[in-house]
Amino acid sequence: MTPAGEPARAPARHLLHPLRALSVALGALLLAACSSPSPGLAAATAPLAAPGAAMRADSSHYIVLAVDNPLENPGGRAGSTMGGYGPPPRYLLGGRAAATLAAIAKEHGLHEAAGWPIATLGWHCVVFELPPTSSREAVLAALQHDPRVRLAQPLQDFDTRSAPQLPAPSVAASAADAGLLYNDPYVNLQRGFVDTAAARAHRVSTGAGVRVAVVDTGAALDHPDLLGRVALARNLVDDSSPAGFEPDRHGTEVAGVIAAVGNNHEGIVGIAPQARLIILRACWPREGAAGDAARCNSFTLAKALAAVLESDARVVNLSLGGPSDPLLDKLLAELLRQGRIVIGALPPDGRRGGFPTGLPGVIAAGVSGEIEAAAGKDVIAAPGRDVLTLQPGGRYDYASGSSIAAAHVSGVAALMLSAQPRLDRAALTEMLLTGGASRSPLNAGNALEALATGRLR
Repeated sequence: MTPAGEPARAPARHLLHPLRALSVALGALLLAACSSPSPGLAAATAPLAAPGAAMRADSSHYIVLAVDNPLENPGGRAGSTMGGYGPPPRYLLGGRAAATLAAIAKEHGLHEAAGWPIATLGWHCVVFELPPTSSREAVLAALQHDPRVRLAQPLQDFDTRSAPQLPAPSVAASAADAGLLYNDPYVNLQRGFVDTAAARAHRVSTGAGVRVAVVDTGAALDHPDLLGRVALARNLVDDSSPAGFEPDRHGTEVAGVIAAVGNNHEGIVGIAPQARLIILRACWPREGAAGDAARCNSFTLAKALAAVLESDARVVNLSLGGPSDPLLDKLLAELLRQGRIVIGALPPDGRRGGFPTGLPGVIAAGVSGEIEAAAGKDVIAAPGRDVLTLQPGGRYDYASGSSIAAAHVSGVAALMLSAQPRLDRAALTEMLLTGGASRSPLNAGNALEALATGRLR
């Protein structure tokens, strides 16, 4: 991100130390969510399979279809409960659903590309590839009027909310002002950390006890500033293990803003440095695109949201977006019904709409100083321009975009929930809007002090 010929900045492009091995074997820890494609529409019991390069490269030949899968889900995992989750339930494709899907495939000449159950909804979903001569619109029109079908929609594409970089910023204030002192060498270069008065907020809360789900490109799990911060990880793009993630930049940047380790003599400090992350890789780098741009689709995002439903994450960070999507909206609505706090990044056009920010209850975050009036009064203004954060390879660099603004809001939400676990979404949103009023940056210090003194409940 540093232009050619520009003097080197200390944190950017500098490997601070050799890469460290993960302290725990994350590959054995999997979130309960979706099973694999069901070969021949048989029981879905194999490991997750890749959606395929063809599906990722061109989604226009695929549709998503769901039918009822009436099975008795094992007890003790009620959808409205966020605690007490154990191993994933053995949720199989039932005979009636399998027969229905086989009949539909035969009638329309469809080929199953991937399939997975959504236990919380009692559905089985399939991605079907259309025959070369079929019209996707015509097939969907027929399926949407088929009484056997609960949902039929196009397989759609979504993008992360990154932005081009500008020259390196200067940070005049000190991260230690009226707050805790840190031994992390780059903390005073963290524009977002300073502008949100995070150090002052940390006198009240550091996010302990709160898990934040990051649905993104995965993260560099071996980065020294993420060691001990990742509770669970899962790769929903292909069949490699979580520890084998391709170290894509975007998810690493977002994870670093939220929960980079504090006081470890390394790099930076996260907004909620004692929160734990649930890393769900649902996006992949866009071929030929510069920087940290990445793409996702309805299939990978639906699996990720189903995984969140089976987790104990209180906060869900979605630094991505795209068109409205019936399946994804259904899953988001269930997350909101359960009381999860969902943070979405404002689209590039500055208007709330599409997935995820168009769904009522999702908290939208935009970059301070760049939010247009069309965005509405309920958008949280947070730092998102030239924010120092993590990069793969144990490195640090600056990142921009509403993706980064959303990460700041997710971090502050974790601080609030750690300080007051029973805080509901309405009260938390009111606090965030107060902190980001008049399009000024969200002030975590003021918010946490208000909560601690009882001025906000």
